[in-house]
Amino acid sequence: MNTLANKMAVAIKRANPEQTHSIEIMQYSLSILLNTLLSFTVSLLIGWFTGKLAETLIFFFSFAILRMCSGGFHLKSALACNSVSILICATFPHLTGFSDQTLIAINCFNSLIMLIFAPNPDVNVKISATSAPLLKVISVLLVGCNFFIDSRVIGLAFLTQSLTIITLKRRRSDEKDFS
Repeated sequence: MNTLANKMAVAIKRANPEQTHSIEIMQYSLSILLNTLLSFTVSLLIGWFTGKLAETLIFFFSFAILRMCSGGFHLKSALACNSVSILICATFPHLTGFSDQTLIAINCFNSLIMLIFAPNPDVNVKISATSAPLLKVISVLLVGCNFFIDSRVIGLAFLTQSLTIITLKRRRSDEKDFS
């Protein structure tokens, strides 16, 4: 994907050298877009083949929307990220045979994790001190909506995302860069 992103960035730069960012910046952005598109497309294809297309779509978007607000852990390579994302998005929509009480417990757990740990942005993301409480509230409200929606797929998507924001070692306040 990085090779394709680089070729695209070079072509864009050649087509409009004055009004474009550096090749490196465009390559980085295009790489993120292409990797996300790959994970999304492969997950949907697997969902379609297994008869869980709608559930896979709901899982993917529920996870992504909560992740935008709450942040979370990133894997070290694009290959690892794509592989894990596809595995989770294609598998978890099939794991919805649990009880209503289990869903309530999952929703409670997700709410608690968001209340304690959100937002937990990537080291490359800087959010202001005023934005952090708002992102926490949005994250908690998103997770809380599933008490009313009552969706096992959304509950599992939120659970997966909740697990990515848990930090076992205590961060210094300046590490989250809420300045």
